[in-house]
Amino acid sequence: MSKKILIVGGGLAGTIIANGLCRQLGAELKSGAVSIAMLGTSDQHMYQPGLLYIPFGKIREKELFREQRKVLDRRVPYHIDPAKHIDVEKRQVATRSGKIYDYDYLVIATGSRIMPQNIPGMAEGAHWFYDLDGARKMREALGAFEGGKIVINVNAPHKCPVAPLEITFMLHDYFQKKGIADKVELTYTYPIGRLHALEPVAHWSKPEMDRLGIKYETFFNTKEVDPAAHTITSEEGVTLNYDMLVTIPPHSGAEVITESNLGAGGWVPTDKKSLLHEGSDNVFICGDTTNIPISKAGSTAHFEADTIIDNLTSLLTEGRMARDYDGKVFCFVETGLSSGTYVWFDYATPPNPGAPSQMIHWFKLAYNRLYWLSAKGLL
Repeated sequence: MSKKILIVGGGLAGTIIANGLCRQLGAELKSGAVSIAMLGTSDQHMYQPGLLYIPFGKIREKELFREQRKVLDRRVPYHIDPAKHIDVEKRQVATRSGKIYDYDYLVIATGSRIMPQNIPGMAEGAHWFYDLDGARKMREALGAFEGGKIVINVNAPHKCPVAPLEITFMLHDYFQKKGIADKVELTYTYPIGRLHALEPVAHWSKPEMDRLGIKYETFFNTKEVDPAAHTITSEEGVTLNYDMLVTIPPHSGAEVITESNLGAGGWVPTDKKSLLHEGSDNVFICGDTTNIPISKAGSTAHFEADTIIDNLTSLLTEGRMARDYDGKVFCFVETGLSSGTYVWFDYATPPNPGAPSQMIHWFKLAYNRLYWLSAKGLL
């Protein structure tokens, strides 16, 4: 009997897995021994890291999008029919249209979503770049900004761990090039007692901010924003005035995860090595959807996806798992509009950011163009 693989989520993680399985299981797909299907929410595939460049006019909006059908292997039926309920006991997924999809193996790659509405006043008083509409509004606001106080406010959890630092350094560079840096005061807030969750990254970023004259406030867990008064207040009792507020909004997992009682906050309990849903032997979790305490980033999703491809292939052809995920993450870090560095780490090796250079920035720009090969599983 044919083995059914169902992938819930049409973002980077789900797409890499679908395309990788097609290459590994070509003979099984041709014979009908295996079938793969995907459930998604849109006919468009978006390169999410590119949103960082929209506020600065450094990328065209159309460069962020491709038709999902053209990114996905033609052997995978793609259904634009969002999952509404996942029943791991019955091995079924119910969709918004009312259809029921059975599976033998399930991959959940439903990603994360921004939740500025969870903090009073944030949706009305802040700018962000984590969706296209927000990035557009931030671009307009920056174009009209002539000076004053900007607060870059970081909330947790959030995806792309280095994005708060990137937007801060890019804003500094942007105002330098605009010729109004002497009229702008940047203040960066972070919810714990250092400037980044990864200690080596925090140690690297502090002298960089000191050198550039960027202020910072740690132990700042956002309580509320007052758009009328232009203030943001922390649970610790600190209130900052702003002329422009840029926030990294808090994130949660997909609604289908909480509605299916698969994980608090939309994060699914996941074995950090096998990437199996805890207590399961046929449900894999990938990308932002996991509750693994590592970075929610595109590279994390990519390395996890490669592991899941190998393990699913081995399970279907040899009846065994192939390998463990080692926690590998690699992130480019923009340190301005024309310089960058990078961090890589895994479960055993901490990150160690190097000196920024223009060459690494160019590598990041090159990857922005190569992303589509990555989504197809060719990179």
